[in-house]
Amino acid sequence: MQLLTPDLGLFIWTLLAFLIVFLILKKFAWPAIIKGLNDREASIANSIATAEKVKLEMAQLKNENEAFMVKAREERSLMLKEAKDTKDKIISEAKEQAKEVAAKIVADAQTTINDKKMAAITDMKNQLGKLVIEVSEKILRRELADKSDQETFIKQLSQEAKLN
Repeated sequence: MQLLTPDLGLFIWTLLAFLIVFLILKKFAWPAIIKGLNDREASIANSIATAEKVKLEMAQLKNENEAFMVKAREERSLMLKEAKDTKDKIISEAKEQAKEVAAKIVADAQTTINDKKMAAITDMKNQLGKLVIEVSEKILRRELADKSDQETFIKQLSQEAKLN
C-alpha cells in the first residue's frame, strides 16, 4: 500500500524535480521544438505552393502540347496531300510522255511500213516490167504466122512466168 499513498517528502521532491525539468525544457527545448515545427509548417506550405505552381505549369504544358500536336497533325496532312498531288502529277506526266512516245513509235512504224510497201510495189513494178519486156522480146523474136501457135506460145510463157 506504500505505493498508493506516497510520502509527503517524496511527493515534494518529485514535484520539485518535475518543475526543474519543466523550466529547463521550457527555456531550452520548447523554443527549438516550436521553431522546428514552424519551419516544418513553412516548408510544407512552400511545398504545397510549389506543387500547385508545378500543377499549373503542367496543365499549361499539356495545353501547349495538345496545340502542338494539332498543328503537327495539320502539317502532316498537308504534307501528305502535297505528296499525293506530286505523285499524281508525276504519274500523269509519265502517262503523257508514254502516249507521246507510243504515238511517235506508231508514226515511225507507219512510215516504215509505207516505205517498205512503196519499195515492194516499185520492185514488183520493176519485175513486172522486166517480165513484160522479156515476153515481148520473145514474142518479137519468134515470128509466128499462125495465130493458134502464137496463143500456145503465150500460154507457155505465162506458165513459165508463174513458176518463177
